[in-house]
Amino acid sequence: MQQQVIELSVLSRRALLLGGAALGAFASTPSHAVVMSSGSLRTLVEMMEGVEGFNGHFEQFKKARVDLQMTLLADNGNSVPLSVEVNSAMSEEEHITDIYLLSQRNPVLVMARFHLGAASGKAMVNTRVRLAGSQKILAVARTNQGEWFFDEAQVVVTESACVDAS
Repeated sequence: MQQQVIELSVLSRRALLLGGAALGAFASTPSHAVVMSSGSLRTLVEMMEGVEGFNGHFEQFKKARVDLQMTLLADNGNSVPLSVEVNSAMSEEEHITDIYLLSQRNPVLVMARFHLGAASGKAMVNTRVRLAGSQKILAVARTNQGEWFFDEAQVVVTESACVDAS
């Protein structure tokens, strides 16, 4: 019994020495900086390029009917509450099909996409988002008739999230 304990302790010392040598070799290799895509602010055109189904005709893109509510100052970018309400009858003839939340600075442009239909009753969403610093947020709504409406809000974030490009 005692002999087995000695063998295990010798084995773990060897493993420790080998692991330390491997770690030392890894630490001596040069490191590279990670490029962050969240450093620059996107333009409205760049933001809308990421929206599926948008044909690039900004004359159809109107700042109306969408009400984006969020705080002006967020202490922490990890969980920023917001709500979006779209003025729509939500009938079979005319209803909202999608609501997009777009980020001007986050590594991932489309933070959320909500699918709605006439049976939804009301075009309203309450959620929380992660923000990589101070930026403009866009809430974009698409109708079943192909119309596009939006609202925007500027938010100041004191402690950024998404610093690891997530």
